[in-house]
Amino acid sequence: MRQQPIEDLVVVVPGITGSRLAVDGKEVWGPSPGALVRGIASFLGSVKALRLPADLGDDHPGDGVVPTGLVPSLHAVPGVRPVVDGYSDLVGWLERGFTLRRALPTGRPDRPGVPEVPVNLVEFAYDWRLSCRYNARLLATRVDEALGRWRATAPQRAGAKVRLICHSMGGLVARYWVERLGGAEVTRQLITLGTPHRGSIGALESLVNGHRIGLGPVAADLTAFSRSLPSLHQLTPDYACVETPDGLRHPRELATALDGVDPRLLADAGCFHAEIRQAALRRVRQGGAERLCLPVVGVRQPTPTTAAVTGDGRLRLIETIGGVDEGGDGRVPRFAAYPAEIALDDPVVRASFANHGAIKGHAGVREDLYGWLSPTPAVYRGALPAHPLGVRVAEYGAAGEPLRVEAAAGAEGEGADTLAVRATVRDEHGGTVASRTLRNAGGGRYEGAFAGLGPGAYAVSVHATLDNADTAVTALTLVLEGDA
Repeated sequence: MRQQPIEDLVVVVPGITGSRLAVDGKEVWGPSPGALVRGIASFLGSVKALRLPADLGDDHPGDGVVPTGLVPSLHAVPGVRPVVDGYSDLVGWLERGFTLRRALPTGRPDRPGVPEVPVNLVEFAYDWRLSCRYNARLLATRVDEALGRWRATAPQRAGAKVRLICHSMGGLVARYWVERLGGAEVTRQLITLGTPHRGSIGALESLVNGHRIGLGPVAADLTAFSRSLPSLHQLTPDYACVETPDGLRHPRELATALDGVDPRLLADAGCFHAEIRQAALRRVRQGGAERLCLPVVGVRQPTPTTAAVTGDGRLRLIETIGGVDEGGDGRVPRFAAYPAEIALDDPVVRASFANHGAIKGHAGVREDLYGWLSPTPAVYRGALPAHPLGVRVAEYGAAGEPLRVEAAAGAEGEGADTLAVRATVRDEHGGTVASRTLRNAGGGRYEGAFAGLGPGAYAVSVHATLDNADTAVTALTLVLEGDA
């Protein structure tokens, strides 16, 4: 397609685990394409050294860890975040579709004397272990430098602003910069893809229940590591989500009853969300742009929303709140993906049937991005697919165990219980591993299983065979050796 002109600076901000990390030049996190299981095994060898000290606050521990770039392909740290697509495809799509250019690799001996090409596409890598406030300060510095250089490249760019494209927790980092550190003055758009503006119950479950994984001869308990992360606490729900005999309660109201959660970090996470919310509402009241933040919100996917404390002190996740199934993107409930200043019925919001880990690459989401970024009228995709599907696949599994796939069609669609639903499993390289038609379980539900999957990351896509395959919904899963 023809490149659309953009005179602004575009910044891509990844989610938690989406930035590569290194110590003394040695990469400790950053799986290359097709190497997720090996990347996790390497990470486990360093996890004790990567644990953060108590009372770190919004600072850096001085342990030598530095971010080196965005993770290019599928990535996940079990117990911290599920499997997520990498960012190389998104960045490549931006370069192909718009007049955007990244910085060239440094130290290129084949280009001596070649003038530096103006750069207006920035990949903001950050140490995702640390507080979102700390990383927001780094974002402020990075944007200030990059925007100043870009504005100086041509007279017509003197008034250039920033457009942020943020996935998951990256939206919280960017929101803090925009609302609390003066970023709103130079920001034209803050696009969030599956950002938990009001948190995610999955983050709280990871902290309370802990996580131990086995990888053949290498096994590790990631519980202490994950519980030391200010960032993971800042992803916990900012709403009443824990069932009690007296009704739903906010996590910080039960901090002493939630084993493993640092009550100080949990309370500070509440302050973090309140700071953003109050600043955004104040900005709008004072005449600021109400729709500075443009959210893409996941819908219809089975999504944990609340939790109950079991007899052994663990959390049991529940997919309803007040008896209502709100849905979401599989990780972030629908209502939790809205920023405070935007109403649930605001037309600026884009609904997506994509799963959280694959939302960046979904065809519908890409069209939304194109419409927001392009100066010319957007070409909309027209009617939604006749039978949008929700898909449920375990985030982690063990080699040798069947991978169960469940799909559900929207009940309001005529013939939702008489579809032929196809499920396709692809490996990390995009190659098709298996494909089959799911069994009709009645009531618009479809199910099946895939056996014989070896260790690795897989994308599982489902769609009704009479619908366009581009409308497929994709879930990501990680198969590990030994106990998962």
